[in-house]
Amino acid sequence: MVRQRYKFATFIDAHKRSMTEGLEYLLSLDERLFLWINGFQSSWMDSFIPLYRHKLFWAPLYIFILTFLIWNFPRNGLWMILFIVLTIGFSDTISSQWIKKNVERLRPCNQPELKDEVISRIRCGGGYSFTSSHATNHAALASFLIFLLHGRKKWWGVLLALWAVTIGLSQVYVGVHYPLDILGGLFVGSLVGWLLAWLFHRRWQLE
Repeated sequence: MVRQRYKFATFIDAHKRSMTEGLEYLLSLDERLFLWINGFQSSWMDSFIPLYRHKLFWAPLYIFILTFLIWNFPRNGLWMILFIVLTIGFSDTISSQWIKKNVERLRPCNQPELKDEVISRIRCGGGYSFTSSHATNHAALASFLIFLLHGRKKWWGVLLALWAVTIGLSQVYVGVHYPLDILGGLFVGSLVGWLLAWLFHRRWQLE
């Protein structure tokens, strides 16, 4: 019995070491990919990307979405807008309050071993890095609208998905997030958006 326990403990230790080494390799690859994207030099991108990732830049789009839903779905448009608010609220809470405060990964621009190599195109700010709340929230909104209007506005789906992904990548370019932060945010946000759209369709039908 003692020998079996020893063999099992040895097996667990070996797998822990393997997982640790695998995680370290993944994070190292993530840092290299970050430096490659962040290190890309373009004068027009340096001017445009900081604006592109800012929420006020997209205010006309948000107004258009709200107007579109109310105009085309007069009976359920206000409920759709309420669900959009809930979607963003849930995704932001999950990213900012639950994941970031438990993972506690520093932003690349605040990472002591890395910050001297980072090109900071916006103010770095505080807080943690994983997951990117920008990526999470935009993916949640895009996912909600895609699944909400599934089968009606197919071309919307492609544009919304590209929109969420490019906003996420812009966070890497300006120097405040790693690529894995973006992937994690896109995954979490997409899941939240799908869930809220599913809940909406459980109660209401599109007109």
